[in-house]
Amino acid sequence: MKLAVIGTGYVGLVTGACFANLGNEVICVDKDRQRITGLNRGQIPFYEPGLQEVVHRNARAGRLSFSTNLKQSILRSEIIFIAVGTPSTKNGKADISAVIEVAQGIAKAMKTKTFKVIVNKSTVPVGMGDIVTKILLENGIKKESFAVVSNPEFLREGSAVSDFMNPDRIVIGASDNRAFNVISELYRSLNAHMIFTSIKSAELIKYASNAFLATKISFINEIASICERVGSDVVEVANAVGLDHRIGREFLNAGIGWGGSCFPKDILALMHLAREHGYEPQILDAIHEVNNYQVDAFVGKIEKQLKNLRGKKITVLGLAFKPETDDLRDAPSLKIIDRLIAKGAQITAYDPVAEKTAQKIQKQLTFCNKVYEAIAGADAVVVATEWGEFRDLDLLKVKKLMKKPVIFDGRNIYDPKRMRELGFSYHGVGR
Repeated sequence: MKLAVIGTGYVGLVTGACFANLGNEVICVDKDRQRITGLNRGQIPFYEPGLQEVVHRNARAGRLSFSTNLKQSILRSEIIFIAVGTPSTKNGKADISAVIEVAQGIAKAMKTKTFKVIVNKSTVPVGMGDIVTKILLENGIKKESFAVVSNPEFLREGSAVSDFMNPDRIVIGASDNRAFNVISELYRSLNAHMIFTSIKSAELIKYASNAFLATKISFINEIASICERVGSDVVEVANAVGLDHRIGREFLNAGIGWGGSCFPKDILALMHLAREHGYEPQILDAIHEVNNYQVDAFVGKIEKQLKNLRGKKITVLGLAFKPETDDLRDAPSLKIIDRLIAKGAQITAYDPVAEKTAQKIQKQLTFCNKVYEAIAGADAVVVATEWGEFRDLDLLKVKKLMKKPVIFDGRNIYDPKRMRELGFSYHGVGR
């Protein structure tokens, strides 16, 4: 099939490259000329394991190309994916202006009688399918010439290529049988569980999924706060609770809270959507508050242990909001760093891949290219991202390099008993 994927961010580029990998002819479109120039040179604009190989292989094979020409890309494509950003506005509402701009561009380009399927891949509020349909109709596109579909993405940064090729489910929301058939055929080779819904249900499924995952994290973080006060260990509690098949162990990991490009904006958008329709989302409010509390509580723990932070050298291990990505959007690490700097601490940081991204955002950090170099002379080490290499550090070497052997483990990657046996002053979350 011939596809156009509009937007070359995490979702758009992964979607386009993976569909090309399935044998389709894909044009990835973006108005950012610099990004398209880079992609045509083989430069991937962000870190995502396995993506560079897929992009290069399919570009060489002629199945994947990159363009700034929206009109030409629309005219030659049977299926058009909208995969642009929907960031939060100041009041938490999803900013759908980029989706509307693309829909208007599609409407202006569609001067053919050939049936086309327009797919909302972006995470959008309920009702966006109706808005896109209205834009096309108002621009003179006949109803029988197109169908709008909601096909939410469930790609995790750090494993997006694998998630695309091995999906838990594929959700197709539509009101046109032709569209159902076209999208079903597009995904057929993945042999995945397909769920057919209305457009509005599909639009809500993405928000509901992310909200539930965020709920699990905030729930176990609240249990961790109780554990610290009564002398329980949250890891032991989570391991036992997670064995209940009705609950499951995934996402029951206490720490400094969730961040990234999806959870924060999607929770806020869902809260705003609920209030727009006259409902006060009490659980969503609570999980958002608990998440904000985690950073404040963790910084308070550091301050309580180190007393006056002014002039103290604190090493932060990990900057990205999660491992296997260089994404710093709403990363808890940056919130912690900002608070520590405000209290006079001197911050040295190390992250395997996110240093360049961080340097554009935080100018008051000292960056190191090697982990042990970052640790040397530290009054304390903060683990903010659970990169695998941090789990396997030579802890005796770490202890010798530090000015004081104090570890604040924001991701609970170390065993408290072992750390104390090695002579560390160890502080986890709910341990």
